[in-house]
Parts: sequence; C-alpha cells; structure tokens
Amino acid sequence: MANIKSAKKRVLVNQKKADRNKSIKSAVKTSIKKVEAAVVAKDKEAAVAALANAISTIDKAATKGVYHKNNAARKVSRLSKAVNTLN
Repeated sequence: MANIKSAKKRVLVNQKKADRNKSIKSAVKTSIKKVEAAVVAKDKEAAVAALANAISTIDKAATKGVYHKNNAARKVSRLSKAVNTLN
C-alpha cells in the first residue's frame, strides 16, 4: 500500500472505478450472449427482444466511457446483422 495520502486515495478510487467498469462489461457480455443464443436457436422474436436490450446496455456502457463509441457501434452492428439474417 502507498504511504502518501493522495496515492492511497488514488488506489481506492481506481479500485472503485475498476469494479464499476467490470460490472458494466459483464452486463454487456451477458446481453450479447443472449442475442447470440437466440440467433443460434433461430428464434426471431427472442432475438429481436434481446437485441433491443443489448443495444440499450451497450449504449449505456459507451456513454459512461467503459467502451469507445466506435467499439460500441461495432458490437451493435454485428448483433444487428446476425439478427437480420434470420427469416
């Protein structure tokens, strides 16, 4: 552990931010997996519903700075493309 007060604070603040980012990233990954599972099962309705939820989650993560906006756009694009291939 650091000796200087400001360094101690940085350690605590960085840990808090890392925990928050980890939680948000985990939620994004879970929502993406739900969309991909629906696509594999060829369930159009479930895939569309899961896609809407995933897009919302990904956009929130990008807004909070967890993901770069281009990274978020790429994730949304890939999921949308996968869902649109279903008939």
